[in-house]
Amino acid sequence: MGNLLDIKKERLQRYYEAEEKILNSQSYALGSKQLTRADLSRVQSMIAKLESDIATLETRGTTKRRCRRAVPID
Repeated sequence: MGNLLDIKKERLQRYYEAEEKILNSQSYALGSKQLTRADLSRVQSMIAKLESDIATLETRGTTKRRCRRAVPID
């Protein structure tokens, strides 16, 4: 579980960096050619999903689960 949490945190950091790049320069033109970066709304929705997944993974290990077994008496 810790490994998956680390992977999601690293991926979230990359999405934050991508969002910053998009915010700084959504599109630009060089001569007659124009470059448009990724869609900002898609990046932001993935950030929200990853933040939710990370919160779920971090709180999952804090709850105690109990298991009881009943043995019938004859």
